Parts: sequence; structure tokens; C-alpha cells
Amino acid sequence: MTLAAGIPQNQAEVAAFLEKLAGTTPIQTHISAIFVGCNTAWKMKKAVALGFLDFSTLAARAHFCRRELELNQPAAPGIYRDVVAITRAPDGSLQEGGAGEVVEWVLRMAPIPAGDFLDAVAARGALTPALLDALGDAVSALHQAAPKVEALDAPAAMAQVLAGNLRAAGAAGLPEAALAPLAARFQAALEGVVPKLAARAAEGRIRRCHGDLHLGNLCLWQGKPTPFDALEFDEALARIDTGYDLAFLLMDLDRQAGHAAANRVLNRYLARSGDYGVLGLLPFWLALRALVRAHVEAARGRDGVPLLRAAEAYLAPPPPRLIAVGGLQGTGKSTLARGLAPALGAAPGALLLRSDELRKRRFGLAPEEPLPLEAYTEAISAATHEELFMIAEAALRQGHAVALDAMFLDAQHRRKAAEIAARIGVPFQGFWLEAPMEILKSRILARRGDASDATIAVLERAAQSDPGAIEWRRLDAAGDALGAARQALGVAG
Repeated sequence: MTLAAGIPQNQAEVAAFLEKLAGTTPIQTHISAIFVGCNTAWKMKKAVALGFLDFSTLAARAHFCRRELELNQPAAPGIYRDVVAITRAPDGSLQEGGAGEVVEWVLRMAPIPAGDFLDAVAARGALTPALLDALGDAVSALHQAAPKVEALDAPAAMAQVLAGNLRAAGAAGLPEAALAPLAARFQAALEGVVPKLAARAAEGRIRRCHGDLHLGNLCLWQGKPTPFDALEFDEALARIDTGYDLAFLLMDLDRQAGHAAANRVLNRYLARSGDYGVLGLLPFWLALRALVRAHVEAARGRDGVPLLRAAEAYLAPPPPRLIAVGGLQGTGKSTLARGLAPALGAAPGALLLRSDELRKRRFGLAPEEPLPLEAYTEAISAATHEELFMIAEAALRQGHAVALDAMFLDAQHRRKAAEIAARIGVPFQGFWLEAPMEILKSRILARRGDASDATIAVLERAAQSDPGAIEWRRLDAAGDALGAARQALGVAG
């Protein structure tokens, strides 16, 4: 077996030893080598100094191995096991965890099948709706658990991040003809979001985040999306706004799996976290993450220009609009709203606000967890709709499109939606879904894992209500409602 190239000479002996333990050549990045065996993976940090990190000394590698373990074990306890010394035995041979002279430190981890990394899952088109929802849940939980960082000058820190990445883009050889106008757009965009950045820092949104949250740093572990390989070598790059952390994943999803996948994860994350303040900053953050990926690709000898174009597009989002979808239970309101959302407004599409999900969050429950009957009082319903409209207006004022999903049996609620759009000055379109009762009943009986707790009895009571005059566009819920709605809005599928 021949040791793969790219290992520093002073680590060649250890690498050969680990290769023998694993029985395979290592998987390498520019800063590490991972030796994947049947039951264990050994991760060795390369003895390199690259300006942005320094692993050149044994002491530094020991420190950063332990730091990586400390950062990642809470979210991925089954993946990250421990840090072990590679030592020299009295006979001169190397051993794992012996009592002799320490010649290297390595992380011991569980081996992860190559097909279980989420970039591989995305590449084979296997990011199912349930998996995307679980991904949104995982990132929301990660950010909720992340420790808060003492108040810092968030606008100044973001300006430094932007400047550093623009320099890196030039150093990577990306064309100046593309970079110069893009840099000017970035500077203008940064100036526009300074108040929002400062406000979020004051709210405690700056946390010790993952720092490198793209699809390749998430995997399926015991069937669940699990983040790993959090950035351990630069606290400044990891002490960031949770929204900027999320934006890397959304940009990666948008590029690799499309708007619909990114939109679903965004909306699931927001449904669990309630952090709607990210929306006004998403164009800037998505563009900056695209710039990061562009210079990384260029440095690897690949074409980074398409990502520069993506960054430019993120910085020029379409104007916001408001849509609302109403109708009885089982008409497919959520299906229609979710189908329309990715095509509306700024990437990765509209904020989807479901009254059912907002009600569940009021009680601290996940969307799929059932509520007791007392959660459906008139007072709680009124408070839920008030929250629905408040969030919608705030999101629209941030420049983000919104799709409302509720029954809208009350004419006052329908008027309220239109009034919000008129007050802000954005286009509005309401859709009213209709279908025979037999179809609605069969759909309710077939539901599994949905945010709606509606039963046949609930449907029958709602059907006796008089919604008044319906001025919204009526759609046949038993036909191609999504196609008809897209045509009415002038958006592609």
C-alpha cells in the first residue's frame, strides 16, 4: 500500500502507521488527513502554517484536536469519540495510546459512509421533504444551544469578513473585471444592513456558531442530519450571527439542490426558531457565502465565476409580494403555498407562515405534535392570527416575500391581508381553494405527520360557517391548483 501524496514529510511515519491501522489511504484536505477504518476513523491535522491557521507544532495540533472534540461532541457525540496520542514504543515502533514519547495527536471518530454526507445525499436527489425538515430542526437546535458571545461591533466584524474574502478572491485568480463591480455592490449592500447587524448583535444573535455549515459538514447519523467538523482554528470566523451561519447552508442547498430545498429548510428553521429578523440580511449573507465558495473553488483550480454570478444575483433580489391561501381543511392550502413560495421574491423564496405552525410554537411544540382541544379557543385563534399578520408585515418591510397559509374563513382576516400589502405598497394575491367534501374527508383521513390537527368533525363544523363573499381567486383543489396559481402570478414552476 502506498501512502497518498500531500502528507507533510515530518508526519509521513505517523501517516503510514495510521494507514496500516485503517487499511485504506487517507481522505485529505489541505489541513487534515482522515484514515477511515471499519470501526474507527483517525483524523490527523497536517503540520502546516497557512496564514489563517498554524498547525505546525505538535502542541498546536494537540490543542486543536482537543478543541475540535470539545466543539463537536455536544452535537455529534456518537461521531466524535476522543483524542489519542500516537506514541513511540521502546523498540522504536509506533503505537496508539501507549506510554512512550508522543509523536502525534489524532482525533478518533466513528466512520461515516461516503454516501451519508449530505452533499452526497443532495447529489443523488435524496433530500426528501422529511429530511429537509429534520435538517431545519437540527440547525435550529444547534443555534439554540450555541453559547452567546459578548457584544461586539457586528458591522465592523462583517466589514472585515467581506474585505478578507474580497482579497482572497483576488488572490485566487478570479477575474478583476467581475470582482471590481461586485465589490462595489457588496460595499453598498453592507452599508444598507449596518443597522440590522447592530440590532441583532444587541439582541444576542452573535454566538459561537459552527462556522462552516455547508452540506459537506453535515451527515446522516442514526438516520438524522447531524452537524460535524465545526470550525476550530479561528474564533473570529465562528463567533458570528446565527443567520450568517445558516446562510452558508442555504446557499449550498440553493446551488446544489435548488430553491425549493433551500426554501423548505429556511421555513422549517424559522418555524422552530422564530428568528424572522434574518430575512432582511439574507441577500447580503447569501452573496457573501457565495463569494467564499467562489474563491475556495478557484483556489482548487475550479471555475469560481458561476458563484460570483450567484453572489451578484443574491445582491439584487426581486421585490417582495404577499400571497395568501385560504379554504377549508383538506383543500391543500399548505401544498399550494409551499409549491409557490420558492418562486416568490428574494432567494430562496417566500417566508411561509402557517397558522397551524404558529399555534404549535405558542405551546412549545414541533409542528407535527398534536395540541389539546383547549389550544383551539377563540382567544388563542385570535392571538395566532394577530401574530401571523405581525410577522408578515415585518418580513415584507425587510424586503422579503410572504405566503400566508390559514383557513381565512373570517372575512376580516382576508381584508387584513390585503390591507397589509396596500399599506406597504407590495402586490397582493389571495387564492381560495375549493373541492367536494368527499375529497376533503379522504385527504384528512390520509394525513400523517402534518401540522394540522383537523378531524372530520372539525371539517364538518367549518363547512357550516359562512365565509361571506369570496373576492380572492377561486381554484379547484381537486385539479391543478398549483399550475393555475403559478399562471395567475406569472411565475415558473
